Amino acid sequence: MAALAQQLAAGLRCPSLSNSHLSKPFSPKHTLNKSRLSPIVSAVAINNAQTRERQKLKQLFEDAYERCRTAPMEGVAFTIEDFHSALDKYDFNSELGTRVKGTVFCTDNNGALVDITAKSSAYLPLQEASIHRIKHVQEAGIVPGVREEFVIIGENQADDSLILSLRTIQYELAWERCRQLQAEDVVVKGKIVGANKGGVVALVEGLRGFVPFSQISSKSTAEELLEKELPLKFVEVDEEQSRLVLSNRKAMADSQAQLGIGSVVTGTVQSLKPYGAFIDIGGINGLLHVSQISHDRVSDIATVLQPGDTLKVMILSHDRERGRVSLSTKKLEPTPGDMIRNPKLVFEKAEEMAQTFRQRIAQAEAMARADMLRFQPESGLTLNSEGLLGSLNSDLPAEGIDLSAVPLADE
Repeated sequence: MAALAQQLAAGLRCPSLSNSHLSKPFSPKHTLNKSRLSPIVSAVAINNAQTRERQKLKQLFEDAYERCRTAPMEGVAFTIEDFHSALDKYDFNSELGTRVKGTVFCTDNNGALVDITAKSSAYLPLQEASIHRIKHVQEAGIVPGVREEFVIIGENQADDSLILSLRTIQYELAWERCRQLQAEDVVVKGKIVGANKGGVVALVEGLRGFVPFSQISSKSTAEELLEKELPLKFVEVDEEQSRLVLSNRKAMADSQAQLGIGSVVTGTVQSLKPYGAFIDIGGINGLLHVSQISHDRVSDIATVLQPGDTLKVMILSHDRERGRVSLSTKKLEPTPGDMIRNPKLVFEKAEEMAQTFRQRIAQAEAMARADMLRFQPESGLTLNSEGLLGSLNSDLPAEGIDLSAVPLADE
């Protein structure tokens, strides 16, 4: 224990003042450590550099302001006129109804974004992309990169973007097309898409036109005509009043005038009756009587024809006033009964058999005329031994006139 106490006393003993720094007298010539003063000197240097930089910037802005005030165009490569010309190049009239050129750069399910070099993009809604009903703008050919002419129809107040339309332009073109077709008195095809108590609605050139029941040649009901195509002619085309009136009767009269007796046409079986089949020949309903189907007896028409069948028929007669056309496949049979046994052969030989039929008619007419002349010697013509018409005087050629070239008479 005594040894431990001595060690503690030795550890707690303080050094003498003569050996400490405090025992040394203070000297005024004693200099401070320069490393301790360097941060202060550096801070002052930085502050001085920032001040000089600020002064330079201030002077620069003052000089620039003075130049803008006294000589604004000094050092500029283009003039004010050039600047306004550049603005005019990209400026356009954004009023409603104005036509602008634009390039499609993005499409979605509801429409397309169009660049018309305006301050913001313009939008083409789906319902304004086509005159026809479509489910996506791509169906109307609106894809990124396509450049078209649009018409401005509105403005979106939310973002000041313009609303464009292609349908408006297409409507104008459709009306112009209808006026042209009316002037040329052309027969067009119209699809029946609706009906009311006065008539049916037909879609022509993308426009909805009205066909009164009085101007429909057939006795079909409105329900029977729906989704069918009818030949039509224009009666009235008035864009200002949005009136488009058409006539099926006028188109039928024009088509029927071209039907000649003995001509071969292609038709579609519409319906079957006990007495025959009704055939649609280019919008005209003709009757193929059961007796004119084949030389062989046909007891059941359904064994030979079915609705929807396409076949070739020959025109036997045409009552234009009553709108009735009589048809025949019997006259087209190479041999009796072919229409029942081999209808394909009948259709292949149809034109050839019809030509033979027309020649027979021409010969019969020629013989009938010759018989009339035989009993009229005052006409100056007579028949020689070869069946040729010759003259009783020397004014006509001695060889006479060949009646085999007499054309088929009109109905």
